[in-house]
Amino acid sequence: MFEFRKLTVYSKAKVFHHECRSLILGKNFDRYVIDQLGRASFSVPLNIAEGSGKFLKADRRNFFVISRASLFDCVTILDIQNDHGKITRDEFDFFMFQSR
Repeated sequence: MFEFRKLTVYSKAKVFHHECRSLILGKNFDRYVIDQLGRASFSVPLNIAEGSGKFLKADRRNFFVISRASLFDCVTILDIQNDHGKITRDEFDFFMFQSR
């Protein structure tokens, strides 16, 4: 019934969100960083799921574009946290690998 659950991109998006959540819980980030990274990483699989339920190609594409934009938000947040020494380069590189 829920075909999106079979999509590789959906599975990868869920793993990415879980890894972001684990990072958030293990670090001393500012509250706004916790909120933004948590919401943006959660948005990735949510929009994939919602988009897969649309019948019109343009509607589906819109949700997939939003999902991609949320992923870019996450990368930017992680990049800035790396610049500020809140995460290590290895942690940043791990997330860059996860986001592919």
